[in-house]
Amino acid sequence: MAKVIDECIKRQLEKDMDFFLKYFPVRIRNVGNDAVKARELIWAFKDGKEEAQEQVAQMTAAYLKEKHGIHMETNEVVLVCVPASTQEQNEKRYEWFCGRVSELCGVKNGFPYLRVVGDRLAVHEHRHGNERTKSIDKVQIIEFDDDYFFGKDVVVMDDVVTTGTSYALFATQLENCHANVLGGVFLSRTHYRYGK
Repeated sequence: MAKVIDECIKRQLEKDMDFFLKYFPVRIRNVGNDAVKARELIWAFKDGKEEAQEQVAQMTAAYLKEKHGIHMETNEVVLVCVPASTQEQNEKRYEWFCGRVSELCGVKNGFPYLRVVGDRLAVHEHRHGNERTKSIDKVQIIEFDDDYFFGKDVVVMDDVVTTGTSYALFATQLENCHANVLGGVFLSRTHYRYGK
């Protein structure tokens, strides 16, 4: 089973994955004002702050128009966001945002067609150098409207991408609903070395 999951992740990670900002975790010190402003925008977006949501919606709509040739009248592409950890957080972060991006560029809003319905425990292996450890985490259970996603071209959005595993697993779930995931777009990508 692990080999099948690894192949699915690899296939998704080979698709286009673009990001707008570099995200430097707080532990990365001595970063410039650009990195501090990027952090502030990312955090405000994740908190559902109106001004940040609008700014990111504008960025996302412009990207979708340019990258995927989306037009208000003829578009058949769906935007879906990798859900936040709870349904409440998901609604706060993405409900208005997805609707706004749809208004701005005509992409179909996939937000109403999935729901975070709970979580379950999962065991994860971690590698630190040559040492391997295991941890137990909660994993989301997401309910998809299979009929809606069937045959649709989908762009997946998330706020921060580090390894891409969350994006890839979510994209694989969409493809299990017979959607065609075109790729991912991210507000930011985690970086660990600062340089202008």
